[in-house]
Amino acid sequence: MKYKKLISFLAFFLAVLSVYGQNPFVLKSGEPVTVACGNSEEEVVHTALNLLNRDVESVFSTRIIVTPESKKGMIIVGTIGQSNLIDKAGVDLSPIKNKKEAFLLTVSSNGKLVIAGSDKRGTAYGVMELSRLIGVSPWEWWADATPAKKEIFQLPASYRNVQSPSVEYRGIFINDEDWGLTPWSWQTYEPSDVKGQIGPKTHERIFELLLRLRANTFWPAMHGCSVPFYFTPGNKEVADKFGIFIGTSHCEPMMRNTNGEWKRDGVGEYDYVHNSAHVLSFWEQRVKEVAELDNLYTLGMRGVHDGAMNGAKTIEEQKAVLTKVLKDQRDLLTKYVNKDVTQVPQVFIPYKEVLDVYHAGLQVPDEVTLMWCDDNYGYIRHFPTAEERARKGGNGVYYHVSYWGRPHDYLWLGTAHPSLVYQQMSLAYERGIQKMWILNVGDIKPAEYQVELFLDMAWNLEAVKQQGEREFGKNRADRLQPVMQEAYRLAYIRKPEFMGNTRTEEKDPKFKVISDLPWSEQEINERLAAYRQLSDKVEQEWHALPAQKKETYFQLVKYPVQAAAQMNNKLLTAQLARHGKADWADSDRAYDSIVSLTKTYNTTKWNRMMDFQPRRLPVFNRVERKALSSGLPEKRQAVYTWNGADCAEGVSAICEGLGYEGKAVAVSKNKELTFEFTAWETDSVEVEVRLLPNHPVEGERLRFTISLDGSATEAVSYETKGRSE
Repeated sequence: MKYKKLISFLAFFLAVLSVYGQNPFVLKSGEPVTVACGNSEEEVVHTALNLLNRDVESVFSTRIIVTPESKKGMIIVGTIGQSNLIDKAGVDLSPIKNKKEAFLLTVSSNGKLVIAGSDKRGTAYGVMELSRLIGVSPWEWWADATPAKKEIFQLPASYRNVQSPSVEYRGIFINDEDWGLTPWSWQTYEPSDVKGQIGPKTHERIFELLLRLRANTFWPAMHGCSVPFYFTPGNKEVADKFGIFIGTSHCEPMMRNTNGEWKRDGVGEYDYVHNSAHVLSFWEQRVKEVAELDNLYTLGMRGVHDGAMNGAKTIEEQKAVLTKVLKDQRDLLTKYVNKDVTQVPQVFIPYKEVLDVYHAGLQVPDEVTLMWCDDNYGYIRHFPTAEERARKGGNGVYYHVSYWGRPHDYLWLGTAHPSLVYQQMSLAYERGIQKMWILNVGDIKPAEYQVELFLDMAWNLEAVKQQGEREFGKNRADRLQPVMQEAYRLAYIRKPEFMGNTRTEEKDPKFKVISDLPWSEQEINERLAAYRQLSDKVEQEWHALPAQKKETYFQLVKYPVQAAAQMNNKLLTAQLARHGKADWADSDRAYDSIVSLTKTYNTTKWNRMMDFQPRRLPVFNRVERKALSSGLPEKRQAVYTWNGADCAEGVSAICEGLGYEGKAVAVSKNKELTFEFTAWETDSVEVEVRLLPNHPVEGERLRFTISLDGSATEAVSYETKGRSE
């Protein structure tokens, strides 16, 4: 009742406004839309207007007409300091002045929509905000999310929308692209005689997605299977068209894809101890080439590809080399980019062995951003100290929702738990990581949800929205939300790629053989039943969907959920079959289902984008039929079990969605949790504590104490080491 009364009140309020002569902003189907925008606006603003034109045509079956005259414009677009149209619009611009990439949308008294930006990107984001408001998804192209037609769209005369980013540099890293983006680009979307070429047509689509998601930074693909970004004509120009800062990863200093470019442009060994002149010249060539563009320069040096630097063995030797490298690189930036090097965006990434050198006292210039990394599985390894938070250059984070490496890859399905992304990135922001956020997205697909969540948080940490409601409507989204939550929960316990109990890049051949997981028959059957229920619900929704939503649903829901279900079915049924408790044919049918689902995915414009066997690892094959004489383990039955949030006293913060049952709790320093139970006729109690595999926020180890009935506390101190069991 209250909700209905509120709607009635709003309707009355709007009616009163119209009586007093204030007009709403209105778009109607079939009626042209005039946009006043000055010719002096930067290219990215006109790029955004071109996208808006496409969106208006999709929604209203009409087009926009751009004019430099404000009197003719239903929409007035401009950038502060760049456009006299905005200055004459008569709106208060103070909320966005002196901010980076901020925008304002407001309806003037005569019913015109004013879109103002604090700079070129802010204006472009403001234009794309109108696309969002009329119902166009950022995934309009990347997930075939065709917008619904509308007869009319209105914004009230009181409408005002002011936004600015939480994080200055926000973007993605295309990585491990061997089985998705690269073959799809050069063989399907942008056919080329050059094997592995990801050209400007593909990058235009990537940058369009970034613009729609209000991101501004891109690290290009850098594996040996791909032609380096700057080797393909047109790539750097299209980045500028979309207002994108180009950066590079931890092993690609000075805008150079060392892995792909040194073999063509380098001379001798990539070694700054014995071949510094040629290495410096290699960097200098690129800096001269891109000096006028929007770039984020990665400083430092590692090996040619994700390995330790050559020529320096000890940490002290590496520190001496890196000290000289930093000076020489900044001299290049001073010479070619800006005489005041402090004004050039720069980042230093203390990753892997470079972190040890940093901890040994390497001095990084104060205005250089320090970029920290997660452990490849979504848990951030280091949060800035008070001293690091005080640096002018600020702090950044490089985060994974796709990963190639030990102990096991997850390159196939986008199963990174959104709750973990949210918890870790919220903590990162609170701990001062606010300058730069980069997400390793693999091939973009099928990590659409994680990409949007990450970039939405980077844009506005307080306003993260649900993707499902926008794409499928509120009622269907309400039904799908528990389905997706359960899918992420099951994958959080064990990812589909990890179901074979194998390891990657291990010398011991036993790690290449599919083997039993340490689960009882009861636990296996419970997990199979959970996935079967999920798959059935997804299928029911599929049949109820209108035809125009099926392609989007298949990509965002049906394929990832049902492929994960069949992967579990294949491997867990095989485990039961090894012990004579299931039919091997059921495992093979699950494999066939994965093949069929993937074939369906690749019959659309996405042919070659989806590969269910990245790196051709044993876990993706049919399971070899063999019998085992040993029995399955018995499930231990606890007398009492609790999740963190079930405590009787002392909850610090519930980590919604995390843990085996989605009820993990964070215990702050000097806080405690109390659990109550009764034990009769026993002289001992065994307590098992289960913890998320996170890392210390302060100090070098995680520490807690435990006590029973007020007895003396027992201290537990540990750390989660990478690549350990």
